Amino acid sequence: MTSFIRTAVAVAAVAAASQAGAQITFYENDGFQGRNFTTRTAVDNFRTAGFNDRASSVVVQNNRWEVCDDAQFGGRCAVLRPGRYPSLDAMGLNDRVSSVRAVGRNDRVENDRYAPLPLTPQVTFYEHDGFGGRSFTTEKQINNFQRTGFNDRASSVVVIGDRWEVWENIRYSGRCVVLRPGRYASLSAMGLNDRVSSVRAVAMNVRIDDYRYAPPPVPVYDSRRRYEEQIYAANVTAVRAVVGPPQQRCWIEQQQVAQPASGYNVPAALAGAVLGGVLGHQVGGGRGKDLATAGGAVAGAAIGANVGGGGQQVTTQNVQRCETVPNQAKPEFWDVTYTFRGLEHHVQMTAPPGPTVNVNERGEPRT
Repeated sequence: MTSFIRTAVAVAAVAAASQAGAQITFYENDGFQGRNFTTRTAVDNFRTAGFNDRASSVVVQNNRWEVCDDAQFGGRCAVLRPGRYPSLDAMGLNDRVSSVRAVGRNDRVENDRYAPLPLTPQVTFYEHDGFGGRSFTTEKQINNFQRTGFNDRASSVVVIGDRWEVWENIRYSGRCVVLRPGRYASLSAMGLNDRVSSVRAVAMNVRIDDYRYAPPPVPVYDSRRRYEEQIYAANVTAVRAVVGPPQQRCWIEQQQVAQPASGYNVPAALAGAVLGGVLGHQVGGGRGKDLATAGGAVAGAAIGANVGGGGQQVTTQNVQRCETVPNQAKPEFWDVTYTFRGLEHHVQMTAPPGPTVNVNERGEPRT
């Protein structure tokens, strides 16, 4: 009997300790961004915490929690298992949570009351800026990118579901930056363009100093299918291929350019001097002949130097010419419009769609 009591007390102590470590943190924006609110006890009205209808993502630790869209645990409710939920959209509770309470460890919960399990975090690296070129996706840590053929190649990245550390050297060494969920069109701003050599996910309960984070990314939507989620076909009504901005095309041409002649015509001056000297020698006599010869040479040189001096010289030089032409590269993405249950939706896709796209019951696209 004494042994039984001791065992019961021990079990109760463990349960109490686990319950004491249970907590839930709500964030104002998707991807665990913005203001946050943490509780370890039941909250029957989020208005008292100043967080009513504000939660968009949530982190659950060490226990199941029930979240409801009305105060006093009323209205639509969902049970969250431990994990990181980057968006509450999938369970229809985005900006709608008004009360929360922990679920007893021995309480039985029907499967249809559980929220969809968070999907495995993943990160996709692209060879070029703007998510272009070859890509490489992983859901697990990699300590050496050389084994994947992607070492020092990443220029842009998409992070889904959780935070990831990216390192410039193998085995998680050198410069490191922490990426939050989102789309990073260029790694240049963080000094890691073509320099990523290892990567790993950040544990759920690890606290990261602000200076280690990369600049905030563009939000990303996780289109992967949830567990037991029903899929529908929505009719595509319009597709528009989006290419980059116009490009400038330049080329080099050779062009003849006329330039004014500079200086004297030296060959003509020499010829004029000789001819003038000969004529002067024939005209003069004695001392006068010498003076006439010298004078004739000077005059002939002056006249010859000016022969052709007023003309132009023609040279050839390289000239650059440019024109603006439409971007001939393949589309960066396709802007797709589709209709589901009478409502029009828009989505950007990396490939042209067919006549329909897959969506869930809320009209959100699914792959």
